[in-house]
Amino acid sequence: MIQIRLEEEKDYLLVEKITKEAFDGLHGPGCDEHLIVHKLRKSACFIPNLSYVLEKDGQVIGHIVFSKAKVIGDEEYEVISFGPVSIIKNEQGKGYGTKLIQYGIDQAKQLGYKAIVIYGHPEYYPRFGFVNAEKFQITTKDGQNFNAFMALELYEGALDSIKGKFYEDKVFQVDSSELEAFNLKFL
Repeated sequence: MIQIRLEEEKDYLLVEKITKEAFDGLHGPGCDEHLIVHKLRKSACFIPNLSYVLEKDGQVIGHIVFSKAKVIGDEEYEVISFGPVSIIKNEQGKGYGTKLIQYGIDQAKQLGYKAIVIYGHPEYYPRFGFVNAEKFQITTKDGQNFNAFMALELYEGALDSIKGKFYEDKVFQVDSSELEAFNLKFL
């Protein structure tokens, strides 16, 4: 049986372990996504009612977290982002990540958010409606654009008047000594 529910404080350590396992070695040695999840929960950008776990037969096997971000052009506009999305290794490739992402997108719509901007795999995220952010005249904070930088309007025309540079919270910047100290928790 599959259930998606809001993350609770009792899930925090387990979610961090799942996230570490899911990302460890994926993009090179080690990972920092578990620390990002940990730091997000203490940040003003964290959206607690958009942080979900996926349970299979009563066991937490996955997690998604959303955060506030902004696009700054002539004005400052709030958008949201998500990630990391984590599924425990032995359950990957079974559609659980897709379920979590779609559920989160649906909930974000219901909560009235306008748009989601992410960095993600350009072969994976278009299935949810994500397109290159260049379509909406949104660039990275450095003024760049590339296939993995994507946006999704949560309703038609939501990004029509939002143009500029995307900024996520500083919580996504990880210091190597901070990560090293945090990893001691997982030995």
